Amino acid sequence: MSVAPKASKPTWPTPPEGGWTADDLDRLPNLPPHTELIDGSLVFASPQTLFHSRAVSFFEWQLQSAAPEQVQVVRELTIGIDRQNRPEPDVVVVRSDVVENAKQTRFPADAVVLAVEAVSDESVSRDRETKPLKYVRAKIPHYWRVENGNDRVVVHVFELESTTGTHTGTGIFRERMKTHVPFTMDLDLSGIKPRRCR
Repeated sequence: MSVAPKASKPTWPTPPEGGWTADDLDRLPNLPPHTELIDGSLVFASPQTLFHSRAVSFFEWQLQSAAPEQVQVVRELTIGIDRQNRPEPDVVVVRSDVVENAKQTRFPADAVVLAVEAVSDESVSRDRETKPLKYVRAKIPHYWRVENGNDRVVVHVFELESTTGTHTGTGIFRERMKTHVPFTMDLDLSGIKPRRCR
């Protein structure tokens, strides 16, 4: 006698009418790591590539090394932009006065100095279009988009233009990146390229 298999219950949370809220992100059980909230929808991260991992580690370390004491550098923590948006940059620089304790899960947008996004294949449109628009509306002054250009890092740098309220591109960097905002850095971008075994 054959027994029909039971249909499995869906394991993903069903959104309420109007979508999820920023506070829901802290209350929903069993969410995958690095879940973001964009326009009331949950966005799950895909497995990361070696390039992405090295790029994020590089910028976290370099920013920490150069940052003045008035700011702190944090990896993969969300920004509370509004009720329906809590994006998670790969690296974020925030004012030190908003860093509260080890259980903190987000920073207020008005305390963010710099958001850094390392682009993955599945995040191209979010990192090039959706999230930059959210960062502009939140008046985040600096945004860096890090891309893989044929196994060479390419950093697109944007700064908030106070007169227009938009992000303006201030440079595209390969191999070496020199900047004085939000603080002075001189970065050897070739350090992101993975060493190959012989």
